[in-house]
Amino acid sequence: MIKVGIIGGAGYTAGELLRILLNHSRAEVTYVHSSSKAGNMVTDVHKDLLGDTGLVFSGEYDFSNLDVIFLCMGHGKSKEFIESQTLPESLKVIDLSHDYRLEREGNNFVYGLPELNRDEIRKAQYIANPGCFATGIELALLPLALVSFLNDEIHVNAITGSTGAGQKPSDTTHFSWRNNNISAYKVFKHQHLAEINQSLKHLQASYNPLINLVPVRGNFSRGIYLTAYTRFQGSLDDALKLYRDYYESHPFVHIANDAPDLKQVVNTNKCFLYLEKHSDKLFIVSVTDNLVKGASGQAVQNMNLMFGFDEKEGLMLKPSGF
Repeated sequence: MIKVGIIGGAGYTAGELLRILLNHSRAEVTYVHSSSKAGNMVTDVHKDLLGDTGLVFSGEYDFSNLDVIFLCMGHGKSKEFIESQTLPESLKVIDLSHDYRLEREGNNFVYGLPELNRDEIRKAQYIANPGCFATGIELALLPLALVSFLNDEIHVNAITGSTGAGQKPSDTTHFSWRNNNISAYKVFKHQHLAEINQSLKHLQASYNPLINLVPVRGNFSRGIYLTAYTRFQGSLDDALKLYRDYYESHPFVHIANDAPDLKQVVNTNKCFLYLEKHSDKLFIVSVTDNLVKGASGQAVQNMNLMFGFDEKEGLMLKPSGF
């Protein structure tokens, strides 16, 4: 049984981590830090966990007797934390911010997309968990990059739930604005594009950044429904074989025979991919839960790989249904 700590324990991703880890047979959450909620019961914030835990938020840092910590702080805060703390040499770290996703000199974090870097994750001490848009888009395109088929512009439309913006309220997450509403934002310049391009170039050295990403705020709470298309000279059967072969050994990515809807994956660590061929273009649907496969579930998947557990341990979650 490994001992787990969570830093930044009051937000959405921390709540999802707790929901998963409290039912994990090989991990025990023993420490949850929150500077804003110190002294409060965890269930005062994450009310769905009432009856599942008696943990209290700590305002002090304590890494003793921990095997792994998850960093669930705001972007930029993880780097500050890492640089200001002296962590035990044996402590493993999984960061859910964007601070360490890009390869730079001195960055010893492994990019934590199991469908791309599973072998490296198994040997890693520090993991940079991918972004939610990046996860869905990369999973939609990796099989094409593997065989160097990304040679034309890629068009992506991605609709995300309001939880993708985090727990802190803003003008565009307020219920009165978001409900019965839809809007585009950060068109062609979303911050996840950098890590997506980095991942695709790992598989296809000749790849040049050609992704036209239109992110859209949806009027629902969780999940990402994205569509992508690009030129593809083969047949639909050729594409299906590429995708089925690529994901054959990856337990959470499934090639759907029928166009999926978002509720099939909400509350799960799954990604459903669906393909169609139209003239010379391959059309791809990718659906994920932004808080699970796009964040906390994938973080636990990475933890499982780092500690030699079954990759699926604690993650056979059921969809929300209707």
